[in-house]
Amino acid sequence: MSVGDIHRVDLPSENGREQRSRRPAVVMQDDNYGRNLPVVLVAPLTTARATIEFAGTTLVHPKSENGLNQESVVLMFQLRAIDRRRLRGRIGAVDAEVLNAMFDELGKLTGRSV
Repeated sequence: MSVGDIHRVDLPSENGREQRSRRPAVVMQDDNYGRNLPVVLVAPLTTARATIEFAGTTLVHPKSENGLNQESVVLMFQLRAIDRRRLRGRIGAVDAEVLNAMFDELGKLTGRSV
């Protein structure tokens, strides 16, 4: 598992505005470093295009390499740790341009970059 891989994940039901249910998510954790952790950091995706208006989002166009069949929005502001058992299989990976945009958004969210 590598940073940028897209997996189908099962996100538990939450209260409020958190994403839930089976959906694609981008892995944000390097297994070379964190392979022994029981959880993995993921950023969920949504097809609700209007979410691109929120801070901490990145648009992903469908390509054969990423395995998506429609435009999706990565919700970096909903980055979360999930149990590895919630991973349901790799469907593809984001390209370097999208991954860099995701890290840019994360930097802005955490105040590490402007």
